[in-house]
Amino acid sequence: MTPEIATTLTILGLAVLLFVTERIRVDVVALMVMVSLALSGLVSPAEALSGFSNLAVVTVWAVLILSAGLSRTGVADIVGRQVLRLAGASEARLTLVIMLTVGVLSAFMNNIGAVALMLPVVVDVARRTRHAPSKLLMPLAFAALLGGLTTLIGTPPNILISEALRGYGLTPFQMFDYAPLGTAITLSGIAVMVVIGRRLLPQRDIARETSGVQEAVLGQVYDFRERLYRARLRPGSSLGGKTLAESRLGSAVDLNVVAIERNGRRELAPEPTTTLRQGDAILVVGRLDRLDELRGRRHLVLADESIELDQLMSEEIELVEARISEQSALIGATVLERDFRRLFGVIVIAIVRNERAILKNVDDLALEAGDLLLIQIPRVQLEIFQQQTDFDSCVPTKVENLRQIYRLHEHLITLEVPEDSLLVGKTLAESRMGTVFALAILGIVRDRQVELMPNPFVPLRAGDRLIAKGEPQELEIDADAGLELHSLQSDSVGLVEVILAPHSPLEGKTLRQMQFREKYGLNVIAIWRRGRAIRSNLTDRALQFGDALLVYGRRDKFALLGRDPDFLVLSEAAQEPPLVKKAPIALAIMVGVLLPVIFGWVSIAIAAVVGVVLMVLTGCLSMEEAYRAIEWKAIFLIAGMLPLGIAMDRTGTTQFLADAVVGSLGDLGPVPVMGGLFLLATLSSQVMPNPAVAVLLAPIAFNTAADLGVSPYPFMMTVAVAASAAFLSPVGHPANVMVMGPGGYRFSDYLRVGIPLTLVTLAVTLLVLPRLWPLQP
Repeated sequence: MTPEIATTLTILGLAVLLFVTERIRVDVVALMVMVSLALSGLVSPAEALSGFSNLAVVTVWAVLILSAGLSRTGVADIVGRQVLRLAGASEARLTLVIMLTVGVLSAFMNNIGAVALMLPVVVDVARRTRHAPSKLLMPLAFAALLGGLTTLIGTPPNILISEALRGYGLTPFQMFDYAPLGTAITLSGIAVMVVIGRRLLPQRDIARETSGVQEAVLGQVYDFRERLYRARLRPGSSLGGKTLAESRLGSAVDLNVVAIERNGRRELAPEPTTTLRQGDAILVVGRLDRLDELRGRRHLVLADESIELDQLMSEEIELVEARISEQSALIGATVLERDFRRLFGVIVIAIVRNERAILKNVDDLALEAGDLLLIQIPRVQLEIFQQQTDFDSCVPTKVENLRQIYRLHEHLITLEVPEDSLLVGKTLAESRMGTVFALAILGIVRDRQVELMPNPFVPLRAGDRLIAKGEPQELEIDADAGLELHSLQSDSVGLVEVILAPHSPLEGKTLRQMQFREKYGLNVIAIWRRGRAIRSNLTDRALQFGDALLVYGRRDKFALLGRDPDFLVLSEAAQEPPLVKKAPIALAIMVGVLLPVIFGWVSIAIAAVVGVVLMVLTGCLSMEEAYRAIEWKAIFLIAGMLPLGIAMDRTGTTQFLADAVVGSLGDLGPVPVMGGLFLLATLSSQVMPNPAVAVLLAPIAFNTAADLGVSPYPFMMTVAVAASAAFLSPVGHPANVMVMGPGGYRFSDYLRVGIPLTLVTLAVTLLVLPRLWPLQP
């Protein structure tokens, strides 16, 4: 083994480890690989960046946009709905029709797009026919993966393998070269799901809207029977006269108010602006023990100690005033949304707008041009902050301004952490004092030492004194509760299930950061994540792709959520209507893209880009929608990993690994070696992105075929098929993740159904492929 091979294998091994552990985003890992190869001299700078101009990369993003055009104009939707009308009510027949329909769509559309398009349709069909969505959604996802095997543009690995052949000086696979094998695998896979697979799927519906069974479903899945309460505001309650938003029952105590009873009438799904009155009874979903846990005086004691304004500044910490510029990207966003503490390393104490100082709820106030922000900042970061283009000016403030303009002294309090406080041992971040008690912690006094802008991840101790901006009356939450079960739905109010749309930028953000309740007037009362229901701390949980949000509120507001491209509402009635008048144009453009490629007149990359231009020029989708359709994570992943293939070939790593494969399986013959490659690619695709699997294994498959003296075509196609056969794990492909929440699936469900489907795919590949593409060159 040469030093170059050792270096290449080290980079490869570390990349695989990072892919498997998911500690770093896959696209970042790919960029790390690209940089490592260039810095180590294994590839030139031009070769390191060559992936971004590779025909396969261009084809992938262009096909994603074409797929979005078919979706936006309703072409695929029309086909899907018409076909599903023929399915009837039989579960087996529904499974067959759904899989055939989606299989055909995904042959010409992006797999994720096909699943996103048909997901609400299938959920509605399941409920109309009284079948659990869990019986139909996994077949939907698997059909998209199977259908993608049938054409060159069906899935990125097919495109990458074809371009790899071109790179070796061979004729690449054409548009329908995958079709014979792909069709055989797809039909076999559908048969397995209809006969065996559907019987192995769970009977689960996590958000059925049929009122007669709603409580039963919620009881089984979300455990709401033990979490739905009736709480009455007793005379003198501090909540009287406050709006629901001001009460902080949701933000502080994680109690979702689903109804208010007043004078014998019940108002379902009340607005955040609804004012509570003495004697009101509120129906809440959540844990009532949180009321006792979060009573302020068990946490913090108000100390009778005045604070001098100059105590908020020191040799290390400064108070400055920064004005939002007219061109600032912060305009319209809130301090919470942009996470100023993490982004700029500052705490926003107050905002001056129209000559009025605002000190309450500054984190949730949408910023405007000209706003003057009072900021606490470390002096070492001041020079860097002053260079920010989002601010016109940034200058230290004066103590007189703090008193006269901001009247900050009227809002400063000192709090002591008592010995028996539940906060002892928790960090400031874990205490959620900003959310629970509307406090901004500006400093901690510990052992007579003052630490301004304390580290939010340092545990609190008994006896700590907190210098805070806040109001004493906010330290206690008052309600009296008794257990009682009520229906959550009516003609105007109900439940709907929502998932993040593919490529949504909201992944990683919390409901509080995106101001979900305020923006849509709807409550998220539970999240189904990777096989379990989450019902607490919902507002501060970062959303993940694949989460299913159970949303409660007025039905007329579901459509508002459905029009937001960041969410996919699993109800046909809430979906944004497609541009049906443009459907013939989109279909004609797609046909115009495919025909020249089929006849070999134009390369697939050029034809697809021409199609993208025509889609935008004809109004089938806007340029903004085109950009949103591109799965940038996949593009950077592929572009970053392609140079690794160059390095593996140049250093002899590919030949080294191919010799290892032939040495272990070569005596058994070429078909068993193909089977070994299939299993390696399939298992890899369960924990690694399938484009990366195709990039890494394509050169190994090519060199292995050369060592055996057989045609490389069946070996390369084996890798393409196996890389997309991600049936064993929900994280193997985004299509699997998308249906996990709505289907209420657990990891074991994928394994139980995926094993027979994978074995059948392997058997069909080894039996059919050598006959379609003979092993002898």
